[in-house]
Amino acid sequence: IVITMSWSLPAVIFSLAVSAHMQLRDPLPVRSPLNPHIVSPDYNYKNPLAASGADFPCKGYQHDPFTPSATYVPGESYELLLDGVATHGGGSCQVSLSFDEGQTFRVIKSILGDCPSARHYPFVIPVDAPPGPALLGWTWFNRLGIREMYMNCAQILISETSGPSPSRSVSPRLRAPDPLQRLPSIFIANVNGPGQCTTIEGQAVRFPLPGAEVEGM
Repeated sequence: IVITMSWSLPAVIFSLAVSAHMQLRDPLPVRSPLNPHIVSPDYNYKNPLAASGADFPCKGYQHDPFTPSATYVPGESYELLLDGVATHGGGSCQVSLSFDEGQTFRVIKSILGDCPSARHYPFVIPVDAPPGPALLGWTWFNRLGIREMYMNCAQILISETSGPSPSRSVSPRLRAPDPLQRLPSIFIANVNGPGQCTTIEGQAVRFPLPGAEVEGM
């Protein structure tokens, strides 16, 4: 009995550590263990990205076969839902869109400070977002603890609308690979990325290019 307990206790501690962080819950990200229809879920989904940048972006799942977990209409407002128990003193988050399988992510909302404490965050799909497949990215830089970057990506579908718009008069196959170039790129740090940025513990990140839609601070 003693031997069994000596081995099971570290296992329990390890399990709690793995499940302690945060993850995107709605829309469901690629390979999320919260999705009952996923064949090969990633049970370490709440873990941060590798410091080497090896799994940036999207934990390496940006090229998975496309199965959208949500459909959004340009110009409409929706809600991002997060899941988990360890907010690491809050921090700053960004919501972004990619139309080129993760090569570029354009910011549609920045939350400065106390993220992800609220767990629910409204966001708006840009009116000029072209119809077709896209990735919705959620990135988070924790305020307390090891300097890390968290990123989850959901496969989504941008639908057509009845209103006239030049962006929807063009076939998704013919659209520019980065159709939202007017929006800033996501902030990247702690993952051996461009500029070799590292965030400062105890301070919520103030994104240098937060975009037009900003919440907090």
